[in-house]
Amino acid sequence: MLTCDRRHFLAATGGLALTGALGRVDRLWAAPRFPDDPFALGVAAGDPWPDGFVIWTRLAPRPLEENGGMPKAAVALQWEVAEDPAFRRVVRKGDTLARPELAHSIHMEVGGLRPRRPYWYRFAIGGVAQSPVGMARTAPAPGDLPEQMRLIVAGCQNYQHGWYSAWRHISEEPDIDAVFHYGDYIYEDGGPSKKVICDALGKVVSRAHLGGETYSLDDYRRRYALYKSDPDLQAAHAAAAFIMSFDDHEVDNNWVEAFDQDGTPPEAFLLRRFAAMQAWYEHVPVRRAQFPHADGLAMFRRLDYGALCRIHVLDTRSHRTDQLCMGSDDHHCRTDEIPDSTMIGPAQEAWLAEGLRGSTARWNLIAQQVRMMPLVRRGPAGEALPTPTDTWSGYPQARARLVSEIAQAGLTNVIVATGDAHMHNVGTVPMRDDEPDGPAAAVEFMASSISSEGDGAPVTPAIQAYLDGRNPNLALANHQRGYDRFDIEPALWRTDVKVIDQVQKPGGSANTLARFAVAPHEAVIVRA
Repeated sequence: MLTCDRRHFLAATGGLALTGALGRVDRLWAAPRFPDDPFALGVAAGDPWPDGFVIWTRLAPRPLEENGGMPKAAVALQWEVAEDPAFRRVVRKGDTLARPELAHSIHMEVGGLRPRRPYWYRFAIGGVAQSPVGMARTAPAPGDLPEQMRLIVAGCQNYQHGWYSAWRHISEEPDIDAVFHYGDYIYEDGGPSKKVICDALGKVVSRAHLGGETYSLDDYRRRYALYKSDPDLQAAHAAAAFIMSFDDHEVDNNWVEAFDQDGTPPEAFLLRRFAAMQAWYEHVPVRRAQFPHADGLAMFRRLDYGALCRIHVLDTRSHRTDQLCMGSDDHHCRTDEIPDSTMIGPAQEAWLAEGLRGSTARWNLIAQQVRMMPLVRRGPAGEALPTPTDTWSGYPQARARLVSEIAQAGLTNVIVATGDAHMHNVGTVPMRDDEPDGPAAAVEFMASSISSEGDGAPVTPAIQAYLDGRNPNLALANHQRGYDRFDIEPALWRTDVKVIDQVQKPGGSANTLARFAVAPHEAVIVRA
């Protein structure tokens, strides 16, 4: 008799949805009729290459109902890509199927396009329904050196904590080449939140999560549907291609590898992680290479923007050693630092080192999730506060190995893009942790949250703790909501730190808090 456990079964079957096993269609909805707009969750594009990108949508006429209001049958769709927004010059088109196994989501990898130019795309279901139009830009051809690239960095969008005004402003930014979403696209906890959310007239309204904490595939699908129903988020997705990552809240707060913070047996937590990763794939514009399997997914990947910038997208969750305990009351964590502790795992460390050593780009961007630079925190009386162990400071040996690789490669052009902490930080990653005012290996820009933690303020106790720490490698710390805008040129990297004045009421305005510049020959920050 043949036997297999759940983990090996998933490993054997996890990729079936994208192979010939689902090539046949047992149930096709031949004459679809929808109670509401089946494209209620909008459209998106992602991972731009010189010859194309992936385009995404999900059919869900009633997104918060069971199965999104869809029957358990496949639906035939058509897609088009054009050189103009009116679709007079259609250059690629085709047919595909939206399958119930993947929540009727579509991931079309479009190729054969010209490099470094905008394209418009849309989906349709016969004469029944047509999607909104999205726009995405292809990357430059290999070896091409464009005059400029504009990249937005954003994430941490807790639906319960405020409106997505930042996404509306991002959608209106001119000439965006791509958006790096560093993670926390959804939050897994149940509602309601303690944040008071008002409408434009000041009336209290609800943006509460529906249901309790997410565990099952259906739970996660419903949570994504809630978040993706937001019109400002949809507008941002339609305005530019996204480079998608994930952090902890797409699964569970502070999870790492096969461990959660509650001590769930790994074999049980892995089932939850698999459900969460399937839902993540179903709702974001990533390629087939990011399809989840039982052992996780290959989220880390590399995108080259001609000879101007090489983007190394990291996964700092799936492969890291369990976290250090922060205090005596912590459980389900390790108590001692060990030489082989890792933030990204041995295989990813080797992959990143190879990509850095082999890079001839003017800039190297390490696009990842949690703070890399070492910082000291102090309380009101000057007492030392614990170092957050969910950051690279909880893995000093791993950070030292990365810094060593940058130094051995002779690179002075490394920029780190970060999120997670719901604050703006600008600083440097020093060559030595005990010499924060010494030579630096990289410059780091941490973008604050879209909405998580509500309105915020320039200085809060969390910010004051870093200011009191007298960190010479920290150039800016701010606790307002917002995002970063990178304008990347061959001889200069410019970062605009954007803040939103309110998110607990709609209509928040975006302002530039500060501007910074970096030259590729030295990891030094200049306030512009």
